[in-house]
Amino acid sequence: MAVGAATLLGFTATLLATLIMGFSAIWGAIALWYQQPGGRALKLLSLVLWGGVSLILIIALWQGQAAVSLPAFAVLFGALLIWWRGILPSNDRIWSDDVAQMTTGSVDADRVTLHNVRNFEWRSNTDYTQRWETRSYDLGRLNSVDMIVSYWNLPAIAHMLISFGFDGGEHVVFSVEIRREKTEKYSEIGGFFKEFELSIIAADERDVIRVRTNVRGEDAYLYPVRMPASSMRSLFLGYVEEANALVRTPRFYNTLTVNCTTLVYHMMERIVGYLPLNYRLILSGYLPEYVYRVGGLDQRYPLQELRARGRITDRAKRADRSASFSADIRQGIAEPINEGA
Repeated sequence: MAVGAATLLGFTATLLATLIMGFSAIWGAIALWYQQPGGRALKLLSLVLWGGVSLILIIALWQGQAAVSLPAFAVLFGALLIWWRGILPSNDRIWSDDVAQMTTGSVDADRVTLHNVRNFEWRSNTDYTQRWETRSYDLGRLNSVDMIVSYWNLPAIAHMLISFGFDGGEHVVFSVEIRREKTEKYSEIGGFFKEFELSIIAADERDVIRVRTNVRGEDAYLYPVRMPASSMRSLFLGYVEEANALVRTPRFYNTLTVNCTTLVYHMMERIVGYLPLNYRLILSGYLPEYVYRVGGLDQRYPLQELRARGRITDRAKRADRSASFSADIRQGIAEPINEGA
């Protein structure tokens, strides 16, 4: 009986060690694929060597050589982690045109000046006129905040934009973006493996909304947010602060923990206090449900009605290059009742 228990215990320990080594080896292989310098051939070679050595050590483990295989794998994986920690974010790369500049801002009382506001004229994803502008905004005239959620594939995944509106109809949008190099394409998996830096871009609505709906074929929804004027101001300044911080200290984008949703969540938490954690903060396509439940959207209407009213895709296509683009896409959207200052 004791022998059987010992055998079972030994098998369980070996299986557990195999799972730890196996998952670590898979993580290391993906990390090498995304971060190993050199061309495709060198990446494949590093994967073959890493995978081969890992497999040999796992086989040795099952052959009763745990005293050799476990320390050897620990040293191997430790060396990989040291290499991984040495991969640092940078603002000095050859960037894709749409994220080539980083927005910065300066604040003088109520006057905020934003540098590198993007205002591209998009004709297609590869054909566009670049414009980076300096614009000033009076926070005393700030009167609205809109959340724009844009879907391109699955209903659970979307990109979130925050648009600030001012008296007179002017709007500026802040977008938390992956900062791609010219040779890179977006990858959700790559976003877990230091593939992209993080950027905050301020943009004209006719640029940043229109490129998604009219050029890339995304489906966009606009939700006016219920927010006191003081919180609107704090959120705007929070974006400026974060944008300036990224210029000083670059950060990596992370598909799960540092993205267009989580960054805004942390800024809002600083402003309004505790906000409940929820899976919708990760599955950003469901974010409107979260904001509605915490009281951030107009409670006079059910969420489905707000969603139907807020679908701006067709309106954006009709407005296209119209000078009144911002007003056109808001036709039929009810303004929320905001509480005081």
